[in-house]
Amino acid sequence: MNRQRAQTWLYISSIVLAFLLQLLPLPQALLPFKPFWLALVLIYWAIEVPERIGLGLAFLLGLAGDVLAGELLGEQALRLVILAFIVLRFRSRLRFFPVWQQSLAVLALLLNDRVVQLMVRGFSGEPMPSAAYWIAPVIGMLAWPLVFLLLDDLRARLRAQDP
Repeated sequence: MNRQRAQTWLYISSIVLAFLLQLLPLPQALLPFKPFWLALVLIYWAIEVPERIGLGLAFLLGLAGDVLAGELLGEQALRLVILAFIVLRFRSRLRFFPVWQQSLAVLALLLNDRVVQLMVRGFSGEPMPSAAYWIAPVIGMLAWPLVFLLLDDLRARLRAQDP
């Protein structure tokens, strides 16, 4: 398998895995601790291979996430487009941050995502969420080094296998 095809498979499988992790059923008490996996994977690919992630793809992934999760149609799409725009805009800076600084940037991105989600849900008439609503961005920040290092290691192994 050539390098381009292997990287495409890694790209697609990481997005599919993010969707599966988003759909993973958890007890009600643990739901506030579930990070936005699709956002973490999208951030990684936008930083490392920006030509593969555009605002249109972020929108389509968000629509797919809305349909799979049964949420308000367009909510995740809007959130992912905003997230992708910010990451692509500041990619040149984010790329050279050490992982711990990237984690802080991911926290800021995920907090921004929560604010956008809060605004959308507020406009749709939903009540204000509890304080546990703000835990998921912190968990996403803690999961970022794992996501980044895992995907980066897999990409490095694919590059090393290519003759």
